[in-house]
Amino acid sequence: MSDEFLTPDEHVLSTLESDGSRRWLFPRLSRGHYWYIRRIVGFLLIAIFVGLPHIYINGKPSILLDITQREFTIFGYTFLPTDTLLLALLMISVFLTIFLLTALFGRVWCGWACPQTVYLEFVYRPIERFFLGTSGRGGVPSSKVPGYRRVAMYAVYLLLSMGLAHTFLAYFVGVERLSHWVTQSPFEHPGPFLVMGLTTGLMMFDFVFFREQLCLIACPYGRFQSVLLDRNSLIVAYDTIRGEPRGKRKHELPIVSNQQGDCIDCGLCVRTCPTGIDIRDGLQMECVHCTQCIDACDEIMTKIDKPTGLIRYSSQDAIEGGKQKFLRPRVIVYPTLLAIVITLMVVTFANKKSFDVTLIRGVGIPFSIAQDGHVENALQLKLVNRLETADELNITIQPDTLQLEIAEQVTLDPKATQTVPIVVIANRPDFQGGKIRATIEIESTQSSDVRRIECQIFGP
Repeated sequence: MSDEFLTPDEHVLSTLESDGSRRWLFPRLSRGHYWYIRRIVGFLLIAIFVGLPHIYINGKPSILLDITQREFTIFGYTFLPTDTLLLALLMISVFLTIFLLTALFGRVWCGWACPQTVYLEFVYRPIERFFLGTSGRGGVPSSKVPGYRRVAMYAVYLLLSMGLAHTFLAYFVGVERLSHWVTQSPFEHPGPFLVMGLTTGLMMFDFVFFREQLCLIACPYGRFQSVLLDRNSLIVAYDTIRGEPRGKRKHELPIVSNQQGDCIDCGLCVRTCPTGIDIRDGLQMECVHCTQCIDACDEIMTKIDKPTGLIRYSSQDAIEGGKQKFLRPRVIVYPTLLAIVITLMVVTFANKKSFDVTLIRGVGIPFSIAQDGHVENALQLKLVNRLETADELNITIQPDTLQLEIAEQVTLDPKATQTVPIVVIANRPDFQGGKIRATIEIESTQSSDVRRIECQIFGP
């Protein structure tokens, strides 16, 4: 078997050389229309990410994901472990929204809003270009970079990664607790300090070393696009009908004959791509729709007096000369499902009270008969106080022929969970078919919220 057969003509992967070594990407910077818009969006998202933990709504952090206490505060509302249904509906609505946006606009999340893209392209790469001497243009450094500049670059990376790590942790522990940790010695809180160090290390590994490979190898979203996209979804596409056959650039500006397409094969769309692919090869999993190839191509088309848009936002059907359809099954199904899920979430949220209650029947026989002939049912009420203050609950039962025995008045501490045993006493003649339909009513003295639980009392 010959060596020529084993050696590929091109890169096996966009980040892999033919000999299997890592191909480091230094994408050229194409400052075009989309780049300026993406930069504004990126800086706005960074400001939101940094600012959200410091914003309080109703006296609570806007977002606090307290995993240890199993409490998730989102925009002033705290989800407790009993809010499984609400959290499930919230997550389903998020996924359906992503599916809908992908069906309509392709991988708009990856190229415009993903933290990996935003921080890498608008924070870490500009720092790299500054220290490597390629500010404002990008690309491979033209000369050997002095060692001290690389050391300074990694020092800045480290400080930036530490800041990002602290901001990230603020979402899980809160700004106040994080500030307290920062002002203390690491020996007073070794666990959190190790978590912060590990998070900083992961930030450094990702943005300094792993980079675009997170999108190509680790993130599953690119692999999902084969089922999330259809031929009418908006994608970044190369117009093969207009661009082929490609011409050759013979001088500083190309000479294009009438038989050639508009593409002059300058390769700028490849050199500017942050994942190193050639958009002219068609839709690819590695494309994150960052639009850098659009800006680069428009720049060249302007120079050679050709219409812009050789690479543009379009769909597979439209780029092949067909008609783009905006109304199609998945664009109807996704919003319908999303409307149903949001409606269920709103209804569930509206029925939430200041406390949760679950009725639990006693273990063993369903009822017992006392010495005086009364029938007793032993039950338990699992109560959860959702308030930030202590609450006192009054428990009664209907109909009036039933009696309720409780050991003591029920008082719940803030956000406390308590299981209260109760005994329901009934007269033997009141049973019909061995059952009595009853309603247990629990009222909060703090919020005046009332919950009613329908149940059956068993007897002979």
